[in-house]
Amino acid sequence: MSAALLIIDMQVGLCTGDEAAFAVDNLIARINDLAAKARKAKAPVIFMLHEESAGTLVYETEGWRLSPDLTSAPEDIHLRKKTPNSFHQTDLHALLQQHGVTRLVVCGQQTELCLDTTVRQALPLGYQVTLVKDGHSTCDNGILTAQQIIAHHNQLLQYMGGFGVGVEVVEASSVTFQ
Repeated sequence: MSAALLIIDMQVGLCTGDEAAFAVDNLIARINDLAAKARKAKAPVIFMLHEESAGTLVYETEGWRLSPDLTSAPEDIHLRKKTPNSFHQTDLHALLQQHGVTRLVVCGQQTELCLDTTVRQALPLGYQVTLVKDGHSTCDNGILTAQQIIAHHNQLLQYMGGFGVGVEVVEASSVTFQ
């Protein structure tokens, strides 16, 4: 099973200031470790960058750029997206097929938005998903804390089934790319 690392929305506008995700510095360190493991295994490392027409994530503004604390290599792939679904109107699915990828290791943010939507779309497309339990984050939403949202999605998404593939939820330290 060929794996790829999918890193969602780790951008300056979501990693700093008022919109910074919960424990984002620890998240960035874990993602850098995962990316190093993926590169060592020759697995594709794909960064998804969300963009909006107004606000913090306008294309090519400082807020839209990857967090400078993330390690990116020349062989890494950067794709733009305009919806929470990393597959919708992007080249992600074609790119994964081109690389023979059958398993996605998913991390990034926002847990209940782009990460959740992308995981749910990956399954009917036939991708086995490894959700990095300590590799995604979000912000408090006024009803739930970020920690509650993260725990809820770690619990919920592992039960997504019926597609012939599923979601395994594992700690970053246990992720492999074989």
